[in-house]
Amino acid sequence: MKSKYIITTLLLGLIFTACSKDSDSNETAATKPDEINDFVWKAMNSWYYWQPNVPDLSDSKITSTAAYTNFINGKTPDALFYSLLYQRGTIDRFSWIENSNEIVSGSKIAEVEKKGGFSYGIYPKDASNTNMVALINYIVPGSPSALAGLKRGDVITKINGSPLTSSNYDQLENTQITITLAASVQFTNNSMVTTDKAGTVTITKTEIDENPIAYYEKKVYGGKNIGYLVFNGFKSDYNDELNLAFAKMQSDGINELVLDLRYNGGGSLETAVALAQMINGSFTNKPYIYLDFNDKHNSEDGFENLSDKVNIFNLVDNHPTFQREESINSLALTKIYVLVSFQTASASELTIQCLKKYISVITIGEQTVGKFVGSNTLYDSPAYGYTSYANRSTKHKWQLQPITFSYYNKDKDVNPARITPDYEINPYSTFLNLVEFGNVKDPCLKKAIELITGQTLRTTAKTTDASLPLKIDNLTAFNPTNTAKGLYIEDFKRLKQQ
Repeated sequence: MKSKYIITTLLLGLIFTACSKDSDSNETAATKPDEINDFVWKAMNSWYYWQPNVPDLSDSKITSTAAYTNFINGKTPDALFYSLLYQRGTIDRFSWIENSNEIVSGSKIAEVEKKGGFSYGIYPKDASNTNMVALINYIVPGSPSALAGLKRGDVITKINGSPLTSSNYDQLENTQITITLAASVQFTNNSMVTTDKAGTVTITKTEIDENPIAYYEKKVYGGKNIGYLVFNGFKSDYNDELNLAFAKMQSDGINELVLDLRYNGGGSLETAVALAQMINGSFTNKPYIYLDFNDKHNSEDGFENLSDKVNIFNLVDNHPTFQREESINSLALTKIYVLVSFQTASASELTIQCLKKYISVITIGEQTVGKFVGSNTLYDSPAYGYTSYANRSTKHKWQLQPITFSYYNKDKDVNPARITPDYEINPYSTFLNLVEFGNVKDPCLKKAIELITGQTLRTTAKTTDASLPLKIDNLTAFNPTNTAKGLYIEDFKRLKQQ
């Protein structure tokens, strides 16, 4: 495994100045716009996708220095940023600002992150949507969670001694937590009943470079060589490992693929485009995705085409640095089966929406997040269009991650609110059957294999009570926004030249 380092995403090398400032040579310190907030407003004015819909981002806002200064001064950078979002929480659910000393979990497409090493989903225990549990999706090998003995399928009922609720589940993101696990889970009268294990487990976050290629296995059923690949993030510094996984599938004679994107919140656009070629590979130079920016950057609208090469990156000086190209290893498949959940977002949704224009994509699981937009990191580098990390101001460490474009498939079809799977699996059914990756007791994997083979698999999987449904609409509402890592462009200028 190659060495990896902490990264801040470097994207979109386009030079653009948001607006010209009404200069005033007699400007005093009292009337001078706050330097950081000036960066926040101007960068958003230039790049924010919904800039025309936000009156406070109108170009007219800067025509008067005094009025502009009065508007932006006196706010913290984050308060100003969030006040500029378009219908925050409904239309814009995904933009954020951060101080780079305090990396937001899931904010980068290639990085070492400080985390506990467990992925989880939040589920209400009943229709009141107040009492919650957290179901552990998977454990990162060698992480604090793995060393503490946590495993896929464990259910968290308490955080720091208090029952998990809609008000405190965000504490699962704290640097150190003490959790209580369920000893049993039962469903009755449309509610979940849990009993607790004795004792607690303490997890302290540490730096982890999570390999997004979490699991691969060849399965042979009914004369089919089925590849099962769990892919948990479009991290560009693992493009070579992803390509290597498909080389392994080639040598294994894989002729059917189950691609598990249930816990994949997105990531690099380049990785997403490369993945499509690894799956099929027959449509080199054909349009794959259409990107749409705001009116100030209409020149950047356009298609990204499929390529028979994949860009390989290493992390050097905290940045994804292009190393070389590799020829893509392709399975030449005309149909795939994709496992999805309420945590499947952005680049994962792109893979479904864009790839199905070329091959058959069968989806199994739950409704997805519905994130058909992307972003680029904006720095305080106005002379470089707010996109240059190398030329940023070093007086502060604030940086922005606003939505800057929307995406569509090659035919520019209108995206749905969320992707509804072809075969829906009740999310609560996994509580009794969420075993280790590859075990066909997993309801989603079991369904995929049955569809591939046309045969019913007989397993010892537990079935749920008929009263189970407990089907809560929009489970994404109970999960931290940062579970959706988004869609990011790794190197805008080079990508546009392909």
